[in-house]
Amino acid sequence: LTKEVVLPLLLEEAIKRAKWETDRRQTVPLLLLKIFCFPAKKMSHLQGRTHDAQILGVGKAIAVLTSGGDAQGMNAAVRAVVRVGMYTGARVFFVHEGYQGLVDGGDFIKEATWESVSSMLQLGGTVIGSARCQDFRTREGRVKAACNLVKRGITNLCVIGGDGSLTGADTFRAEWNGLLGDLLKAGKITNEEARSSSFLNIVGMVGSIDNDFCGTDMTIGTDSALHRIMEIVDAITTTAQSHQRTFVLEVMGRHCGYLALVTALACGADWVFIPESPPEEEWQEHLCRRLQETRDRGSRLNIIIVAEGAIDLHGNPISSEDVKNLVVKRLGYDTRVTVLGHVQRGGTPSAFDRILGSRMGVEAVMALLEGTPDTPACVVSLSGNQAVRLPLMECVQVTKDVTKAMTERRFQDALKLRGRSFENNWNVYKVLAHIRPSPTKSGYNLAVLNVGAPAAGMNAAVRAAVRIGIISGHQMLAVHDGFEGLAKGQIEEIGWSGVGGWTGHGGSHLGTKRVLPKEYFEEISANISEYNIHGLIIIGGFEAFIGSLELMDGRAKYEELCIPIVVIPATVSNNVPGSDFSIGADTALNTISMTCDRIKQSAAGTKRRVFIIETMGGYCGYLATMAGLSAGADASYIFEEQFSIRDLQMNVEHLTAKMKTTVKRGLVLRNEKCNENYTTDFIFNLYSEEGQGIFDCRKNVLGHMQQGGTPTPFDRNFGTKMGAKAINWITGKIKECTRHGRIFANTPDSACLLGMRKRSLVFQPLTELKEQTDFEHRLPKEQWWLKLRPLLKILAKYNISLDTTEKTHIEHITRKRVSGESHI
Repeated sequence: LTKEVVLPLLLEEAIKRAKWETDRRQTVPLLLLKIFCFPAKKMSHLQGRTHDAQILGVGKAIAVLTSGGDAQGMNAAVRAVVRVGMYTGARVFFVHEGYQGLVDGGDFIKEATWESVSSMLQLGGTVIGSARCQDFRTREGRVKAACNLVKRGITNLCVIGGDGSLTGADTFRAEWNGLLGDLLKAGKITNEEARSSSFLNIVGMVGSIDNDFCGTDMTIGTDSALHRIMEIVDAITTTAQSHQRTFVLEVMGRHCGYLALVTALACGADWVFIPESPPEEEWQEHLCRRLQETRDRGSRLNIIIVAEGAIDLHGNPISSEDVKNLVVKRLGYDTRVTVLGHVQRGGTPSAFDRILGSRMGVEAVMALLEGTPDTPACVVSLSGNQAVRLPLMECVQVTKDVTKAMTERRFQDALKLRGRSFENNWNVYKVLAHIRPSPTKSGYNLAVLNVGAPAAGMNAAVRAAVRIGIISGHQMLAVHDGFEGLAKGQIEEIGWSGVGGWTGHGGSHLGTKRVLPKEYFEEISANISEYNIHGLIIIGGFEAFIGSLELMDGRAKYEELCIPIVVIPATVSNNVPGSDFSIGADTALNTISMTCDRIKQSAAGTKRRVFIIETMGGYCGYLATMAGLSAGADASYIFEEQFSIRDLQMNVEHLTAKMKTTVKRGLVLRNEKCNENYTTDFIFNLYSEEGQGIFDCRKNVLGHMQQGGTPTPFDRNFGTKMGAKAINWITGKIKECTRHGRIFANTPDSACLLGMRKRSLVFQPLTELKEQTDFEHRLPKEQWWLKLRPLLKILAKYNISLDTTEKTHIEHITRKRVSGESHI
């Protein structure tokens, strides 16, 4: 019996038996399939492998619904659930209008197709609708919902919503056997239907712009809401400066101050009111003094951010009108109020939310299909840049504990329960906004410089470093034009007002060049000595990394270079070793995604058109890959994943087949240095020739527009936190390396790179990172995002294998919350 003979028979048998085997969890046919699908020489690798992902869902059905308030990025999650579910062989159903559709049944529950989720990735809100449902709160309503699922053979439910929606899903699952019993007694289902639907799997994804759900760093929609807020804040800033006004902006967040807090960090607000940490007694005097000091330093405006749920220490609400009246009465400033309202929920989702929704959708499908009757309902969440599964009710309980702590005025507990990331944001804000510069000087001079190509968010990092340095009593020096400026003495003291308003500015105000320091050691050493520089904060890309290594090499000959050095990665290419993310990459990614949206719109209008777009990144394919995920590309060519003419031919054939469907457009991304022979022009000409009579082609080289623009909220916040942490580290390192009033830093850990590694921000010695670097191609040897490449292809309907050997296990929220940035 060869596999060619037996395999078709086994496939047929597996499909027949899958329905009744689902509840008994028998996997014998699937195991037999695996045996006959692999040659004998590969049998040894089967142990420890999970079953083939493409038959994981055979005979199963998944329903997906969105409930509660809408959030940008929900559509990306729905799209991923549908397409990955279909990829695994499962049937996938839309439940329109949330739980109300689940109760009403009929046409509200429809089977999804591959094409039915096309063109929804870039849309805000939720295209399958959402509604508040009172019927589902009653047992009678849940009995109807259970009947609608059983009749369609659906035993897997994916719920995208807030804590209320997810709590309802958990209740539904807990009552499932009782609901089946009621249906059997009423004669609405048969014994066979009850047996085949003996248990219900539930997986949740959190869709909420407030980011008010504990257990995840970011909920779907939060980043997009911050984009809307920052667009308005930037617009208001210009008019406020013109008229020397104070603006009070009210943002959403009835029970959570995340939007208000991150907005305050990202725009450099003078004050923020959040429900988790009310202002101290007599805050009115402190606020007015703070606003007056800002004006005295030369600022022409004040910005105050108020979360809609802001309260004082006694639980009394603080409204935006209250704040306005206080400022007018005590200071006489021309003050205006802007309540942002539902504009925060609208608009196109950001690249972050599209990728987050897509990643969470994949993880949700795998969690559903791997679930057993003993698996607790889980919620898929984000920790650092890792997808994790957490017990749903643990997360809901901690979320309720936050509200309870605020009600009982245990505000310190409320901050801690929000998680380490929220607490760190709050601490950075307090230092920047509430602590006055130290009257006692430290005697340390710290120099800040930008190196390499400009990246949006560099100025935010410089601002945070300068102001935290001044608060710590240091003298801060600005070095213009990178290492070249350090060699030529383009160094000047920079004060508090010198970096005013920098957070929202793109590019590099200090100026940046790619020049490396090796040829200028003598001049650099002389200037370090002349300006009495005790530490260097170098913000930049791969040149900053290489240049810092060269400075370390120069220590053997030049004693002046024996000072602490910290590198903050800032480059659109995201190719600096030691960090999963670089400042500026998110802004570039959003620029590409927005451009791709417009190009796809053009292609949809003309029909049968394929666009080939070249992105930046050097040899690093991060932008091409992540933009491909966020824009829904059909292919993405990168250097890290070598391709041949056969791959190009396969892509052309794939697009030819696509043109026969209802989706008559194509989008192909190419990293600028992915292949020296298969250039953008070559690929364009190949596609044009092979697509004759089927589709035509256009090409776009995006160029330096990817380095421009105002920084996204992520890059502003990331840059601010990195700048603050760098100063704290270098201050401690200077003290550690000081002997008898003299600084001598010559150990490997005296020159570090600050980067995000999975769930933590960590300082890593530059010398340790050398072995992790491909210097020829200016790349880290390992890059986390390469694991997302199969997802890009699966969502584009390529028939590829998905590695499911690395399972995501359910963690516990208490254990998760003490990770993150706690070890910094």
